Amino acid sequence: MTRSNAREIAVHMIFSLSFGNQSAQELLDSQLTHERFQELAEDMPLYAQYPNEKQERYIRELVQGVFFHGPELDDCISRYAKGWSFARIPRMASAIMRTAMYEVLYMPDVPNAAAINEAVEIAKNYEPQEVVSFLNGILGTFVRTEGGEETAKQEQSAPTNREETET
Repeated sequence: MTRSNAREIAVHMIFSLSFGNQSAQELLDSQLTHERFQELAEDMPLYAQYPNEKQERYIRELVQGVFFHGPELDDCISRYAKGWSFARIPRMASAIMRTAMYEVLYMPDVPNAAAINEAVEIAKNYEPQEVVSFLNGILGTFVRTEGGEETAKQEQSAPTNREETET
């Protein structure tokens, strides 16, 4: 499993949190199991391989971090979503943006450009092009505004293609 796949699985879980009263821990306990992955793999190849220990920690950190920082991340989305009310943004797009913003703000080992590029690639699988462009614009403005000089340096040195290395 690649880090890209682990990130997309985390996005699915973050998306699921927007539909119920489960805590991040409850969701992880029910969804991040070998049995659940086997069930999901029948319809979604993304779940064909269970994450290794490092990938599982990464998924857990993303889901718990986004859950804990949800109001802050939603505020960031609202500030940068010029002309859109938060309620108008599709839930999957919100989950993807929350994930990328969490990585930018709280995961220094993830280059900002990689967080944005991965978010855009995931969004292409679930959203129409206008939403993908909207998401890309919000995340780009967010990183330029919130990231400072180090952000520009990271963006210039980060690869532009999807991360395909094993984590």
